[in-house]
Amino acid sequence: MDAGPRSVHIVDTTPTPPARTSVPGTQAIARAAHLLRLVTASGAEGAAVGDLARHADLTRPTAHRLLSALRQEGLVDRDDATGRWLPGPELYLMGTVAASRFDVTAIARDIVRSLAVRTEESAFLSVRRGDETVCLVREDGSFPIRSHVLSEGVRFPLGVASAGLAILAFLPPEEVDAYLERHDDLTEHWGVAHSPARLRTRVADTKARGYAVNPGLIVEGSWGLGAAVFTRSGEPQWALSLTGVEFRFGGDRLAELGRILLAHAHQLSTRIAGR
Repeated sequence: MDAGPRSVHIVDTTPTPPARTSVPGTQAIARAAHLLRLVTASGAEGAAVGDLARHADLTRPTAHRLLSALRQEGLVDRDDATGRWLPGPELYLMGTVAASRFDVTAIARDIVRSLAVRTEESAFLSVRRGDETVCLVREDGSFPIRSHVLSEGVRFPLGVASAGLAILAFLPPEEVDAYLERHDDLTEHWGVAHSPARLRTRVADTKARGYAVNPGLIVEGSWGLGAAVFTRSGEPQWALSLTGVEFRFGGDRLAELGRILLAHAHQLSTRIAGR
């Protein structure tokens, strides 16, 4: 499916924040924020402190100290039975306030559901957050083979999953160039298919086609399609995507899935523009 190749439940794509800073305490805040994103990405199953420390490039004691401080503030929680760290109740309260500014899931959920019903595949809504996409909504279609790796809260760099490729393709050319210069190391985590040269080719193909295709580049035999969703000013801020097994995405059906996906993305863009 259109998701990361690692077996752990954390999908971390956020670079470690730079250590250089003239503001006291900034490094500690950046490290804590990085851990918070990792815990959120782990979803309802949570993550072990060792995995969190490794992905955050921290020692285990440092990670545990920061997590304990976040727990005191209610931003993370710890399952005492398993020792795994989970999102805390304060995140929910903060999220309900932030949702009024940033969240489109209330007006998008029925569109995502319609996309899953029409195609019988798993359908997703993702949002751009800096140099990443974050999955906001998942709806499974009726076809029994599906992925459970991509779900709410999971992040990917732009250009890796089909949603991020769709968004990247419709950014201004200078922003695409700047992104590829900042992230010329994507091949280290995602393979040679994600070199700057190959990404430029897929960006061009996506713009010409109107939607992105991920032909099993992350997980062999699993395909993804993505279409950008735009703000009222024409910026690609969200994306709808589909994932499924390769034999379901071939020939005429691929083109039909693309047409359905684009129609739903246009519908959602129109709703957002009318808010």
